[in-house]
Amino acid sequence: MELTTILFDLDGTLLPMDQEVFTKGYFKFLTAKMIPFGYEPKKLVDSIWAGIAAMVKNDGSCSNEQAFWKKFSSIYGEQVLADRPVFDEFYCVEFQQAKCFCGFQPCAAEAVRALKKMGYRVILATNPLFPSVATESRIRWAGFEPEEFEWYTTYENTGYCKPNPDYYRDIAERTGVRPEECLMVGNDVTEDMVAGTLGMKVFLLTDCLINKEGKDISVYPGGGFPELLDYVRSIDSKAAERG
Repeated sequence: MELTTILFDLDGTLLPMDQEVFTKGYFKFLTAKMIPFGYEPKKLVDSIWAGIAAMVKNDGSCSNEQAFWKKFSSIYGEQVLADRPVFDEFYCVEFQQAKCFCGFQPCAAEAVRALKKMGYRVILATNPLFPSVATESRIRWAGFEPEEFEWYTTYENTGYCKPNPDYYRDIAERTGVRPEECLMVGNDVTEDMVAGTLGMKVFLLTDCLINKEGKDISVYPGGGFPELLDYVRSIDSKAAERG
């Protein structure tokens, strides 16, 4: 089936980063924000991880936003719901400092825009663990405007997470494409390459490779952005030969 749609991961793919460094830095800013409101740092971080785990386990019966706050408030009580405006303010203000924990790869935007000029639909398939304001900030840090993507997942608009294949199935259904028409580009072997189980083509971007399970990555097409463009062109060529 003809390739029509390309899905991109964000963190470590379009936006270079060391995931551990970014997460530690982000939590440092968040705990500093919340200490004056009575939040003990370790409990806060542990509770956020519990909320993240609830999102990862989400089965689509509610949004990831609802799954997170249900778990988070079950630990802290109603206090956190009253403090939601403070958390929202954090993502608008202090979270912006986390840009310093990310790199910048101009080839990312160049590749995405080249693919759009070639006629491909482009979707941002970033793990929907963040509010839209934080996702949109990270999109801009990578050198894009959010509207350059036909669709991007956030914790408000999605009820699944990677590596659940239903996350990718949901994107395909929402955007009206068949998985076989899609190529998923990402740097995480476990979270991104699982899209192949639905029939999506996959490309492993190796600049910030994550391979926690030590899988054999030779089975995946991979490389940097120049290799990605070559790979897509090769798909185009084969499709043209078939006629």
